[in-house]
Amino acid sequence: MKRLVWTVVALVVSAGLPPARTLLAQNGDLATVDHYVRVKSTVPAIAGQVARLYVRERADAAALLRSASFENRVVLFVHGAGTPAEVAFDVPYADYSWMAYLAAAGFDVFSMDVTGYGRSTRPWPMDDPCNLSREEQAVLVPGLLAAPCAPTHDKQLTTVATDWNDIGAVVDYVRALRHVDRLALVAWSRGGPRAGGYASRHPERVSRLVFLAPGYDRGAPAGAPDAGPASGAPMNKQSRVDFTSNWDRQVGCADQYEPAAADAIWRDMLRSDPVGTTWGPGVRRAPNMNGTWTPAMVASLRVPTLMVTGAHDKQVAPDRVRDFYADLGATDKVFVDLACSSHNAMWERNHLLLFEASRQWLAEGAVNGTRQGMLRLGYAPAATARTN
Repeated sequence: MKRLVWTVVALVVSAGLPPARTLLAQNGDLATVDHYVRVKSTVPAIAGQVARLYVRERADAAALLRSASFENRVVLFVHGAGTPAEVAFDVPYADYSWMAYLAAAGFDVFSMDVTGYGRSTRPWPMDDPCNLSREEQAVLVPGLLAAPCAPTHDKQLTTVATDWNDIGAVVDYVRALRHVDRLALVAWSRGGPRAGGYASRHPERVSRLVFLAPGYDRGAPAGAPDAGPASGAPMNKQSRVDFTSNWDRQVGCADQYEPAAADAIWRDMLRSDPVGTTWGPGVRRAPNMNGTWTPAMVASLRVPTLMVTGAHDKQVAPDRVRDFYADLGATDKVFVDLACSSHNAMWERNHLLLFEASRQWLAEGAVNGTRQGMLRLGYAPAATARTN
């Protein structure tokens, strides 16, 4: 039987208005819908201008057409520090799309790119390779640059507060689109401060949280969320060599990831950045960001939260996620230690354990019947027992 998938583009003037939607194509059993949400930017380099935020939706096409209510079934994914959401969470290889997994389970699933990522607005300093650090410019010499050059912008581009502004616009857009009061947020890495910080400020709009490797630092200063852009390079880049070497240093098990999956992810990464693709060997660009959530914000957060750490994560060490679990104010909270996994757990061999844990949490508020405590998944049977 031919599967039905349809793609839609939506464009709105503000997150509070209903979208205009245009049917573009059909073919498959899950819908892929492209939305563009306009927001008055608070990013200093473009403050006051209207920015466009790219939002992708995945859902069961038939359910999307017939459903009158999406209460408790709406999910928004928020990406981390370098990889845009459509690349991180909707991998076009085998069964590695986290978004598709949840959509097939009956959720209406959205992902968003904050300013500076993917198909969202890229502030003007990102178009100048001189705004990379001197060290990162080196890979572009002599192909793109004759020699290292002075920056035309001398501050980081975004802050966690500007990201909260973007998230707020998209959350309000999706709430209006689906006629719901609250939605669940799923976030990876620095998406933790992005989504968790937003939830701390607006708990009435968030039903549940799922974090993979949430970037949390107990030592963050109290004023961190309100700090403006720090001095330094406005953006960073990643090449295929950077991507692979960072991943390989976190491999602790045989066959932890498939090279073919990595190839698909990198191809998608370059497609998400047509300008960066023309720089040197082909790179993805991302803005440098200042600020994070504070321990006080984490302690005040009461939204039921699932957090997952990869056993071999060398970017956000498992102990940092344990600190987050200990400091989190929520009563319902579960910590999952995922075997044979790195910072990139959703792209690795135990990805379906991660996806299923998230489905259970979003649907039931529990993982394997556990609402509070610590679990080990993917280990030998004797090692999978609950710990407290």
